[in-house]
Amino acid sequence: MKRRDSLKALTLSSLGITAMNPQITLAEQRELEMQAPPETPIKIPGGRLKEEAIRDAKLMREKFLTAPEMATVKVLVDIIIPADDKSGSASQAGVPDFIEFIAKDMPQNQTPLRGGLKWLDIESKKRFQKIFTLCTKAQQLQIVDDIAYPEKAKPMHSQGVAFFNLMRNLTASGFYTSKIGIEDLGYKGNTPNVWEGVPEDVLKQYGVSYD
Repeated sequence: MKRRDSLKALTLSSLGITAMNPQITLAEQRELEMQAPPETPIKIPGGRLKEEAIRDAKLMREKFLTAPEMATVKVLVDIIIPADDKSGSASQAGVPDFIEFIAKDMPQNQTPLRGGLKWLDIESKKRFQKIFTLCTKAQQLQIVDDIAYPEKAKPMHSQGVAFFNLMRNLTASGFYTSKIGIEDLGYKGNTPNVWEGVPEDVLKQYGVSYD
């Protein structure tokens, strides 16, 4: 099974496809909030309270991850969900911004994220004498392969495994609640049924017709 298919199955089972609101996705909500300057009245998305929208807009204006950390996040999420012939990559779906938002919305993720990104650079310097973003794709994948499969990982890589598990979950959640991800799923949302009348065989059974 391809990595993208595995993540799709994982995300659908954990999020539940019915939880996605086709009227305004999380990605679209974040875009609206980022576009609105502080003095602009906040547009309240469907399903959100005014207080929640105000808090979200405040969090969007704050920064947690540094530019180098965001660069590492971008590389890593695109390793987890790369672009294919059907849809764009995780970074193209806005996943780095989603992870930045989650770090502020759920502060318990801040230390694991920052610590994991630091671990990644330390491991890269140990192996290749350069930080993760400056490594070649093959070198990056070598490190990722050592932490992406918990059952095969060495005990010495336990911190990296925990970090990658978190990143994989956040990447899948961010991608499959974005416009690109929902289109990748083929999810159409709640659509009205088209009534075409009583089926012909049922009409014949009761000896009636529309004429």
